[in-house]
Amino acid sequence: MSELQYCVDGELVPASEATVSVTDRGFKYGDAAFETLRSYDGAPFEWDRHYDRLQRTCDLLNFDHGYERGELLDHVRKTLRANGFSEAYIRLTVTRGEHSGKLAPPTDPSPTLVILVSELPRSGVGGSPVWDSPAEVEIVDTVRIPDSAVPAAAKTHNYLNGIMARSESEADETLMLDVDGNLTEGATSNLFFCDDGVLKTPSLDGPVLPGITRDVVLELARERDIAVERDTYRPDDLYRADDAFVTNTTWEVRPVTRVGDRRFDTSELTRTIRDAFDARVESEYDDS
Repeated sequence: MSELQYCVDGELVPASEATVSVTDRGFKYGDAAFETLRSYDGAPFEWDRHYDRLQRTCDLLNFDHGYERGELLDHVRKTLRANGFSEAYIRLTVTRGEHSGKLAPPTDPSPTLVILVSELPRSGVGGSPVWDSPAEVEIVDTVRIPDSAVPAAAKTHNYLNGIMARSESEADETLMLDVDGNLTEGATSNLFFCDDGVLKTPSLDGPVLPGITRDVVLELARERDIAVERDTYRPDDLYRADDAFVTNTTWEVRPVTRVGDRRFDTSELTRTIRDAFDARVESEYDDS
């Protein structure tokens, strides 16, 4: 198999030669924005939403990444083509760039762009999910950083909060509470649970990342007249629920089989959402 090709500052380079400077602020300080995407049939899923979220993160970090929507998409497509990937994982990063000076960011940054890809077979209709089984989940002691400290809407390289949460448990996913003891999200996922026919998820008023898959699930629910509630919830609300699932780009819709000692069977509502997500992918990205 030929060596993977990555994109660095718009140029394709072999993976073994893809580097960034040790003075890059993304490496030194986590001063960078990133997006994780999936490609179906050679096209990045929900590209516009990912680009918009990347833009919002850079706005929150107060730097201009310098790439127009179409220009950045061209770099993603170029990287996919160079590797011959149709179904793929994509990691797109823009840092504030090299800076050997102080912690205070430079007034004239020169951003660094890195695009990594790897093959990721399609799941959904006729495929196999990337996960081997429904998720086992633990609520951990690590507290989700408040929005007033680091905005949850900023998807940055600083993932210490999630790393600390994952280090507490060997479960497939770890859920964090906010400073008031309310449910927020997983280390790398958004949380949903089903309660008497109502689909519930923690509100973005709390420290919750506005996930792209989360948005799609909420759309699918509305299209099917499924009652949706976005609010503040305690762990007991989850324990009393009929079942739960978590969402992110690579897992898509992943049922939860256990939270702590509470075990769940996958409900009809969760199966409906999962099947609807798969059907949407197939309708928009038909590789036949």
